[in-house]
Amino acid sequence: MKDNKSSELKVLIKGINYKFNDSDLLYNALVHRSYINEKKASGLKSNERMEFLGDSILSAVISHLIITRFPDMDEGELSKLRAKLVNEATLSFAAKKINLGKYILLGRGEEITCGMEKPSILADAYEAVIAAIYLDGGFDSAFKFISKQFESLIDEFTKSDASRDYKTELQEYIQYRYKITPRYYLFKESGPEHSKVFEVNVFIKDKAIGRGTGSSKKDAEQNAARDALIKIKSE
Repeated sequence: MKDNKSSELKVLIKGINYKFNDSDLLYNALVHRSYINEKKASGLKSNERMEFLGDSILSAVISHLIITRFPDMDEGELSKLRAKLVNEATLSFAAKKINLGKYILLGRGEEITCGMEKPSILADAYEAVIAAIYLDGGFDSAFKFISKQFESLIDEFTKSDASRDYKTELQEYIQYRYKITPRYYLFKESGPEHSKVFEVNVFIKDKAIGRGTGSSKKDAEQNAARDALIKIKSE
């Protein structure tokens, strides 16, 4: 590795529970584009291509896991469950579980603004790490890593999920913590009349804290509230 973080990465590798043959792959998975902008002569590349690959691998593995675990679920239900698992909020939560933010290489501007805690940066780096494991050890190694990381999350999202009222949970939490009520706004409506898709954002004051989609405004609001709860509780 090319940085003084190489010794620190041993702790991350232990948390990932995968021994790399080529540890530079893990290093590259942690290089944010802001770091490259300040190190143009280094010859390094950002983790964006690895993120792209990791996203595809993650989606395939999650699809396999849920279709195997829930043989009676139809395609629509499987798609909804996968969307709950493969999104920025869930991935940033998974990244925080292995303390990934500590190891991401950021430019000075991102460091100053606490980029290592931003859900988008954490989620992207997490997908890049998946790609690093895949490139180093093949699909089976990536599959084992993802399975172990997401086993409890799959259980959490499927256990009594249909009966949970996320809007009420979020409202009670926000009112207790901030003494205000969250507000929901329809951001986008798409699709034919018989098969509409609604996208809703939920706000605290002027800050968007969650986003959700659904076949009705009610479902979209519930999913936005769930997204907000995941983000808030992972902070």
